[in-house]
Amino acid sequence: MVLITEEMVRSRSEHNNCEIFSLEEVSLHQQNIERIEHLDRWCRELKILYLQNNLIPKIESVSRLKKLEYLNLALNNIELIENLEGCESLQKLDLTVNFVGQVSSVESLRSNLHLRELFLVGNPCTEFEGYRQYVVASIPQLKWLDGKEIGRSERIRAGQGLEEVRRRIKQQEQEYLKKRRKEKEESNKEKLDNKVLTNEKKPGFVGRWYTDINNTVPEPEGNEENLKVEQSEKEIASHSSVEKDKEFWEKPCAFTPESRLEAHQHQEDMKKEKERGKEKKPKPPRTLITPEGRVMNVNEAKLGFVLRDEEDKNMLVLDLEVYRHMDTSLMDVDIQPVYARVTIKGKIFQLVLPAEVKPDSSTARRSQATGHLVLTMPKAQGEIKPAKTASQPSKASPCTSEEKIRTDKGTERLEVDPSKHSVIDFANIVPRTTTTREGPLDLSRKQHPSATEDFTFSAGFVDDPDVPPLM
Repeated sequence: MVLITEEMVRSRSEHNNCEIFSLEEVSLHQQNIERIEHLDRWCRELKILYLQNNLIPKIESVSRLKKLEYLNLALNNIELIENLEGCESLQKLDLTVNFVGQVSSVESLRSNLHLRELFLVGNPCTEFEGYRQYVVASIPQLKWLDGKEIGRSERIRAGQGLEEVRRRIKQQEQEYLKKRRKEKEESNKEKLDNKVLTNEKKPGFVGRWYTDINNTVPEPEGNEENLKVEQSEKEIASHSSVEKDKEFWEKPCAFTPESRLEAHQHQEDMKKEKERGKEKKPKPPRTLITPEGRVMNVNEAKLGFVLRDEEDKNMLVLDLEVYRHMDTSLMDVDIQPVYARVTIKGKIFQLVLPAEVKPDSSTARRSQATGHLVLTMPKAQGEIKPAKTASQPSKASPCTSEEKIRTDKGTERLEVDPSKHSVIDFANIVPRTTTTREGPLDLSRKQHPSATEDFTFSAGFVDDPDVPPLM
């Protein structure tokens, strides 16, 4: 059962700084509220109140709201218009799709002098003969009824023959009340039948109570009643939630407050069933060692790992790729002779070792570069082998120059005979003459030595000794 609480009202008064004493408008629709209370004491300044689409069966706790102008109670279970005489400022009342069958209760709205609009669409009383004429004549200050304006001529006609209309309305009300009593009886009977049926279908109950379990006499296996009960239990269990939901909504029923409550209850049950299906079931405890003593490999954390067997050091090294930034205090290491177990934030990693190790001599460290957990586990059997050294050349076989180059530098280079060059040497194209004397140019010489050898005098040439030779 959902009730109106102070927390609910404050959460819907953010537009008023969560102050409810001066609140003028509040919306409490679609909250499955089953009773109106506290609003006439907490929110005296209310002018607009929205309570549509709830499960309210009665109008109450609003008579002190003197400033209330608009009250919306559409889509509820209200059967009677009452307790609104104190709402002096009420101008609009919405009772769309309720269960108002006593149309004579509208006469209680005469004291609401400012009432201008009234909505009764979807109520059983709207099907009564002379309904509109009776309401228009009963509430003279009303301007609009069910969204239609009330004209002057309509009001005059409604006042004519009012006594006859009132008599017919009372007869129809009596018939409706009888029908409602019958519907309530059928609803109560159906609830009792469903309750008995659910009790009979409880698993393990065969219709007989036992006071002494040890002295009970087992029934024969071929009992037809037991077989029928077991078969019915299997059929009920086989129905899925979708089939139940479809069966419920396709079942014909009368439009009554009870059917609306039943539909609401069904929706709540389906919602709880879905939530129950989404809940994570507790996992069974992980089997680490079987009753026969067999150790199992487990990797709940789904971590990568590498197990190396270093024969030269006679040890096993397990590199476990734990999260780099995880605190080491969240890890617990347990090394046994035949297996290694690491618990990381409650998740277990267990690995069977290929050889027996020494737990007392084992170590566990975190890698500073990668953050991995490295377990070093010396073997219980075996010997530490000496490290392999690089082979050196024997003294009996001296190495050649080429072998020295290979061993010293590690690379082999090809040697080429310089006389086998096939490329032209451009540096020796012009022959150079060598002189015994080197130094600055000697200007005291009369003639260049090569001039007499290579230069041919032409006709009419005069050799002037004062002119230096051309170089």
